[in-house]
Amino acid sequence: MFSKSFFCLVAVLLCAQTVFGITIISKSEWGGRNPTSKSTLASGLSYAVIHHTEGSSCSTKAACIQQMKNIQSYHMDSLGWADIGYNFLIGGDGNIYEGRGWNVLGAHASNWNSKSLGISLMGNFNNYSPTAVQISAAKELLAYAVTKGQITSGYILYGHRQVGSTDCPGTYLYSEIKSWSHWKA
Repeated sequence: MFSKSFFCLVAVLLCAQTVFGITIISKSEWGGRNPTSKSTLASGLSYAVIHHTEGSSCSTKAACIQQMKNIQSYHMDSLGWADIGYNFLIGGDGNIYEGRGWNVLGAHASNWNSKSLGISLMGNFNNYSPTAVQISAAKELLAYAVTKGQITSGYILYGHRQVGSTDCPGTYLYSEIKSWSHWKA
């Protein structure tokens, strides 16, 4: 009834995608809920904003999936948002987890949502440093976002504290991103 190529296509669309040296775990794979609404985010953005979840860290795919569900529940049920706030989140396992995803307006930085891609690393980086695999995955995700045209090649990288009244993305992560080529004071 269905061809082998059909099932291969379905598997690619529903499961993790490894592209550009990174693995993106789709919302359907981690068991994310559907948003209550969504708005389009333009391509060719000039900014990316780095966050931390300020919650628990995770080092396995199973633990990170549980964290994703916890974060989405908090954002939707407690804060009343349409979905998880970030476009992508990065676990301590080095995987990138789809939040709102590409070309979907986030809820991660007031007055910056419509002009930036929001990336959050899972953990509280006021207390410890992100893992080397998280840092690597974040840099690779940003490079891939340029290749996809989501952000421009000359994008400016900010820590959330630079665009809002917060200590996010935490002392250790903020210190780290200040050494990245696109970070701007």
